[in-house]
Amino acid sequence: MKIDSQKLVRAAAQARKEAVAPYSRFKVGAALLARSGEIISGANVESASYGLTCCAERVALFKALTGGKRDFIAAAVVARAPGGPMPCGACRQLLAEYAPDAVILVADSRHLKKIRKFTVRQLLPRAFVIVP
Repeated sequence: MKIDSQKLVRAAAQARKEAVAPYSRFKVGAALLARSGEIISGANVESASYGLTCCAERVALFKALTGGKRDFIAAAVVARAPGGPMPCGACRQLLAEYAPDAVILVADSRHLKKIRKFTVRQLLPRAFVIVP
């Protein structure tokens, strides 16, 4: 399946509008593309206890997984950040486990056509995974 990078980035930008970021005001949106063509999105949700905050990538991934979706081929992450927001370590780990072959797209919400692309393996080489 061909990845429409612009469409996926736009979906992440749309998801960003639903972010709940009253403390940092750093709103992030993410969108996952399943091989089926379905796009599942999510936004970050903050807590006053910062450790309980959940990144947009994980919200989208958890939503997809608990909805029975698997086999992800791409993910987009959008926020107001020069060059686009990079996934944190926790998000990289979960992507390595559940979307190891996905292309990761990042874009600044002010420049949605400037998309940077990475593989999960580039973002987290030698990830911790358990082979069944």
